[in-house]
Amino acid sequence: MENVQYSTWAELFKITARSHKVLHHIIPPANGKAKVPSTEDEKELWSTLDATVLSWIYATISNDLLHTIIEPDAMAMDAWNRLRDIFQDNKNSRVVTLEAEFSNTKMKNFPNASAYCQRLKTIADQLKNVGAPVSKSRLVIQLVSSLTRAYRGVGTLIRQSDLLPPFYKDRLMLTLEEAGLTKEAATGSESAMVAASNSDVDDGFSHSDQSQGRGKQSGNQKNGGRKSGGAGRGSGGGKQGRGGGGQKQQQSGQQPGQQWANQVPWGNFPP
Repeated sequence: MENVQYSTWAELFKITARSHKVLHHIIPPANGKAKVPSTEDEKELWSTLDATVLSWIYATISNDLLHTIIEPDAMAMDAWNRLRDIFQDNKNSRVVTLEAEFSNTKMKNFPNASAYCQRLKTIADQLKNVGAPVSKSRLVIQLVSSLTRAYRGVGTLIRQSDLLPPFYKDRLMLTLEEAGLTKEAATGSESAMVAASNSDVDDGFSHSDQSQGRGKQSGNQKNGGRKSGGAGRGSGGGKQGRGGGGQKQQQSGQQPGQQWANQVPWGNFPP
């Protein structure tokens, strides 16, 4: 009773009964003239077929419904009518409730387009069961009027058609649009991830190049200092070497090339 799928079950059951030529065991003929078994063999056959149909009914309903309708020595038509009364009783109250639910069904309250369409179709079937069928055009209009912003393009296409497409076609259009939006969102996410990864790599190279440049500059300064100091110590020797070091300190404010030229005591070399 919670699933409210009586109409679907009843239709499938009637198809099965018709295919086995036992539909008259649950629904009287249209002309009202049912064939009455006369002989004992016909009575036995009719009883056997009726028990078979009754077992089909009991086997295809839920346990709570089974315990509600089951009675000793019941016939298939009795069980069929009890089920119909359960789902079609208090028609006026059911119509009011279902109409309100149908009008307030919004796509934003469902996880996907398929669930939204299925709910509208289920409510429309319930209204049909209680004698208030929903027209095909109204079903499509309700479907289109409650779409979310992402599906407004499809809704506009449906509304502007000269003839409103059938419900099943509208449902197909929505599900295809949903698949396209999902694919587009996935592609956008992948592109964003690739861009972020490239940005991280570029930043890494930039920091590495800057670090290498600073290291190279620092190394050159250190090597130049050691070279200058070595030249001063090697060329002067003794007090003159220390004097050259003092001269370097005094001229520390000069350019590196000038310091090197002043520290080399060319006049101390022998002729």
